[in-house]
Amino acid sequence: MKSDGIPSGCAISGLMSEDGRRINGKKIIESIACMHDRSNGLGGGFAAYGIYPKRKDMYAFHMMYDNARAKEDTEEFFKDHFNVDKDEAIPTHRQNGISDPPILWRYFLEVPENKLEFLSERDYVAKTVMKIHSEIEGSFVASSGMNMGAFKGVGYPEDIGRFFKLEEYSAYIWTAHGRFPTNTPGWWGGAHPFTLLDWSVVHNGEISSYGINKRYLEMFGYKLELRTDTEVIAYMFDLLVRKHKLPVEIAAETLAAAFWKDIDRMEPGKKKIATAIRQVYGSTLLNGPFSIIIGHNRGMIGLNDRIKLRPMTAARKDDMLYMASEESAIREIAPDLDEVWSPRAGTPVFGTLKAGVE
Repeated sequence: MKSDGIPSGCAISGLMSEDGRRINGKKIIESIACMHDRSNGLGGGFAAYGIYPKRKDMYAFHMMYDNARAKEDTEEFFKDHFNVDKDEAIPTHRQNGISDPPILWRYFLEVPENKLEFLSERDYVAKTVMKIHSEIEGSFVASSGMNMGAFKGVGYPEDIGRFFKLEEYSAYIWTAHGRFPTNTPGWWGGAHPFTLLDWSVVHNGEISSYGINKRYLEMFGYKLELRTDTEVIAYMFDLLVRKHKLPVEIAAETLAAAFWKDIDRMEPGKKKIATAIRQVYGSTLLNGPFSIIIGHNRGMIGLNDRIKLRPMTAARKDDMLYMASEESAIREIAPDLDEVWSPRAGTPVFGTLKAGVE
């Protein structure tokens, strides 16, 4: 009997050099293309870190516009709220399988000093993203971090990668996603990764706790406008790490916190921490099957749900860390590995840039 897809799709892949070496975008395209049958052509995307070294201290906004009016309104907004150093069309290449793209534009922005009397710079930028999504019709922020960018759209991921000419970029972290949407439509803004500031998330699975997570985030001023559960994860990491100042290790633990039956068996020190996480951050717990790769400007995090209902494999070779839905996607680009393992349920895998690496 013919199968039209993989029940546990989507596909995710990530790679990073902990030495900060830049890797050509062809590698991540080859990796995600190996898992072609895990997606269905309704979404593909990539996040890349370290791609704008000449403007590394500016916020790089990758924008999608449904029409020229949305672009005009957003550019007026940018002129009122930022110093615009440069803006240009995001380079693309005509590609079979990619049709009817929105207007794709990027801006390199600085925050004026007079805007920061009552807000930190990052709070200001995050609020800007929320304001664009909620108030400017037809305008979507694909990414808004420094020295990074998201490239995504409707199509198979390898086609999206070639459409955006990713072979012309080099990055020290790449993540990729091939989408198999089940509950939400396949549209350009809804493709992964989802981002805020320098956080990016690619996600395979379904977050059944979306309603609770969404309401919790809204208490802190986040506006969720993009009609997908993955948006929750990106904003959750921003809240926990940037606003609440939690270490990334603790933030990851709050999303896949231990079961109470396991907490009861922990030694006293760990039990105290795990209990506090469940009590204070119960509304951040992600329920449902998922595997995710989270990128940020200093590293990459891989995480499964607490009973591993979605696949993930990790591997290392020298300074390189790899993560993917399937081992084959890693061996496609790195056949000779030092170490390969399947992370335990709810146990995060961390990749971190070495100290001193810019």
